[in-house]
Amino acid sequence: MKKTQPSITEDQARTYAAWFKALSDPTRIRLLHLLAAEARPMSVGELVERVPIGQSTVSHHLRTLADVRFVLPEKQGTSTRYAVNRTCLTVFPEAVRAILGEEDGRAR
Repeated sequence: MKKTQPSITEDQARTYAAWFKALSDPTRIRLLHLLAAEARPMSVGELVERVPIGQSTVSHHLRTLADVRFVLPEKQGTSTRYAVNRTCLTVFPEAVRAILGEEDGRAR
């Protein structure tokens, strides 16, 4: 039996694992959805008004999402607004295909 080299590098595996970990919390999914639906940068205060979660919890979740670049923080004076990083999220399905060993939607 022939051994094949994994097609996912160690760096890619770490990145993909961080992405999945960031998306493993329902609150973070809800925040991403809200930011995507609004299609504009929003402050923590605006987000807190829309979800039944405290400000420190929302801030924590946004930091986690920003760490993997799913959201992009934009400083405006003393506050920060957050926007969905659509580029990063559109690449996410490619990561899933790579993990499954698929190229162009076909199994390798």
